Amino acid sequence: MQNIGLTIQGLRKQKKLSQIDIHKKTGISQTYISQIESGERIPTIETLQKISVALDIPLPVISFLSLDVNSISEDKRKAYEMIERPIKRMIEEFFLQKV
Repeated sequence: MQNIGLTIQGLRKQKKLSQIDIHKKTGISQTYISQIESGERIPTIETLQKISVALDIPLPVISFLSLDVNSISEDKRKAYEMIERPIKRMIEEFFLQKV
């Protein structure tokens, strides 16, 4: 799995939110958010849920966006590659174009 922190950072920036904005929406310290985004800390599910609410993106969507093709088992990789692009387009349409 790709570093989920990089995914969170990318989504946050796409939504034009600062780490301080996420802090204000979640109560999670800006320092901890920075550590998550840089991969220094691994967040709990509860923390990820708070961040997903602040980003207005469901946690399963963030998890999907964090997938790396190399983390998919060989026998399922072709199916993943077939669905990856259309799903990412749908995610962008539903969750990221309103910025």
